[in-house]
Amino acid sequence: MFPLAKGSIEDTLTKDDIQFIRRLAKKIHDSGFVTPSVFFLEMIRPLSSLGGHAMVFMGPIINGFIQSDGYYKAVALMAKKGSLKILLDEIEQLELLDSHDGKRH
Repeated sequence: MFPLAKGSIEDTLTKDDIQFIRRLAKKIHDSGFVTPSVFFLEMIRPLSSLGGHAMVFMGPIINGFIQSDGYYKAVALMAKKGSLKILLDEIEQLELLDSHDGKRH
């Protein structure tokens, strides 16, 4: 499926995918729920492909209540094994930059 070389997931993601992950990380960081989000993402990482299938199944119901343009984009990214790691790294980087700026709440 994917080459085992380090950094290979970045090669399989498009620039749009990476920008989407960065926007999602920024939204998580700005929400103030970084710690619960990181715990949740770490917890579901081994089951990410199963979660992606569940999201596809629930998609019509969820999109009936919440119009989210990036919903199916997130589903596609969950199918890629390393995308959650990249998301977690982006969140961690934002937290690190925030703590160095002295904006810690």
